[in-house]
Amino acid sequence: MKTIYLSPHDDLQKTFDNICEPTLIHLGRGIYRQKCELCADNVTLIGESRETTVISGSDYAKKIHADGKEYNTFRTYTLCVTGNNVRLENLTVENTNTAPEKVGQCVALSVNGKMFFAENVTLKSTQDTLFMYPFPDDLVVRYRDFLPARQLYTEGNAVHYFKNCDIYGTVDFIFGCSEAYFDGCNIISVNDARNTGFVAAPAHPLAAEYGFNFINCRIKNGGALKASCYLARPWRDFGKCAFINCNAGEHINPALFDKWNDTERDKTARFLYYNLNCAFTPEPAGWARRLTGEEAELIIKRAEKNFKALNR
Repeated sequence: MKTIYLSPHDDLQKTFDNICEPTLIHLGRGIYRQKCELCADNVTLIGESRETTVISGSDYAKKIHADGKEYNTFRTYTLCVTGNNVRLENLTVENTNTAPEKVGQCVALSVNGKMFFAENVTLKSTQDTLFMYPFPDDLVVRYRDFLPARQLYTEGNAVHYFKNCDIYGTVDFIFGCSEAYFDGCNIISVNDARNTGFVAAPAHPLAAEYGFNFINCRIKNGGALKASCYLARPWRDFGKCAFINCNAGEHINPALFDKWNDTERDKTARFLYYNLNCAFTPEPAGWARRLTGEEAELIIKRAEKNFKALNR
């Protein structure tokens, strides 16, 4: 495996564009004020520490792009990973915008590769911090002449795993359609001028057997109002997520889940929970379902299987 050492003075995009073999990249301490896309497969990106190694961007949805159109959600990323078998460790990826109610969505990390693993990584933004593809089918059609094909199209399953990560945001800050596992993570709701928040916004198709799975996570308050946030709301019909053995702070609404505005997605959403330790008395929405112990254990075992597969 080739090894590369970089500092904030180096051009990350130039380095990424020239990778043609399995590569380990060490990022030295400092702030990398760069927007970049990692297209290469079999790359490991390791920072000195999540506190001292930061990849930082500031794009936002209402910003006008060089093509004369707004950036839209999916061009605002700080780091976009389109390569397969990519691993991030010991670093922070951030989008510094703090007023999404004015500027729109602001993605920090977009994971558009099939197999992805992150450990000891911090992701910071407000609305739409972390996107995990594939796209909902209707957006594939909508954006086929707007986004590069490598970011938009996918075949087969995508599995994304986050271990001991910190993820900050306000609205729908973990969203997309992959099979994803959040294992021992801190999921931290901050606040914006709208004074309401939603952690996850899954959009899985009905055929997807596995959705977003939060296991042994701490759903923490980073400045949100009491009872102002929800664990999830369905971005599309049939979105799927499970919260297992998690702790939730007082910023989470007792209903736990929201159906998404005036839609009827409560009739199709697949929202699951098991053994939640809440700082309030939960009164879960009637359309969400409590898993049995056996069902929860099956999800945990699948998480362990994927963890091993991604760490061979």
